Amino acid sequence: MKPRLYLDWNATTPLRPEAKAAMIEAMDVVGNPSSVHAEGRAAKALMERSRAKIASALGADGADIVFTSGATEAAALALKDRGLHAAAVEHEAVAAWCTTDLAVSKEGSVACPDPKTSVLQLANSETGVLQNLPEGLAVSDLTQAFGKIPFAFNWLGCDMGLVSAHKLGGPKGVGALILRRGLDVPPQLRGGGQEMGRRAGTENLIGMAGFAVAAEAAARDLANGVWEEVAEIRNILDSALSSGANNTISVGKGAKRLPNTLCVIAPGWKGETQVMAMDLAGFAVSAGSACSSGKVRASKVLTAMGYDEDLAAQAIRISIGPGVSRDDVGRFADLWLASYSKARARAA
Repeated sequence: MKPRLYLDWNATTPLRPEAKAAMIEAMDVVGNPSSVHAEGRAAKALMERSRAKIASALGADGADIVFTSGATEAAALALKDRGLHAAAVEHEAVAAWCTTDLAVSKEGSVACPDPKTSVLQLANSETGVLQNLPEGLAVSDLTQAFGKIPFAFNWLGCDMGLVSAHKLGGPKGVGALILRRGLDVPPQLRGGGQEMGRRAGTENLIGMAGFAVAAEAAARDLANGVWEEVAEIRNILDSALSSGANNTISVGKGAKRLPNTLCVIAPGWKGETQVMAMDLAGFAVSAGSACSSGKVRASKVLTAMGYDEDLAAQAIRISIGPGVSRDDVGRFADLWLASYSKARARAA
């Protein structure tokens, strides 16, 4: 029996071995970073080294890195009560705090007429579509882009950015808000004066250590062309699915996309049915539609791009990473195409 194949990297990535090792080592650091004794100073030094490594990997030297429990908390810290505008293609953690009235094209690009009052993601998690960020943008969700495409926060021209460790091989439960130096945000968690008074609570030192090492490794991967190889394999898969079933729609194919992401609409085959069929066959992928309280809903990302609800509910997202081979995606394509053929025959 062949091993399962994980093709859901945009949901979360496998923990990098070097990040795991750093976390295990950090478990032996006894002190609280807020304590003034030697043990506390050692913990604080590890925390600040981690902060510096993440800033370097982000190209955010000189910016403030505020550690959080993830990008969702970072979004709340950056966006609460600010009344900013966004598009419906944004992640729910961002859209929940914004007026979602920015227009989206069929290719997934977002019109942003007033950057200073707007939020715009650098990369979409479902389609992989990349945005051109305008100068002076208030906030950008960098979560999916960090570690997959080269960029520097200091060159983006935005005031704040959101990131999460588990999207680049770090641990779950730790992320950060990046602030252009000189800006401030009111704390949502109050208590102590941790994180420059912006986020109270004893710091997740183990998570920070893993995040920092994962960010360093991700930067090395980018420099070594690892994600260019991933893009080649994604394109092979894209071609195999579209040529094997010529009625499929490869969402965002004409736009610049993340190197690892493929969103495919298979008319007549529900996304959640595809996910279950692939799971039973040993492949982990995600549906373009989400389930909430037992009700199946079409992907709001795809409907914002102009796809009708039926088509939007017939999409899956395949997101790969380093280590996924040509043979792997070939095996997936063969199984998916055979399953789709059977689904269409049953519907006829």
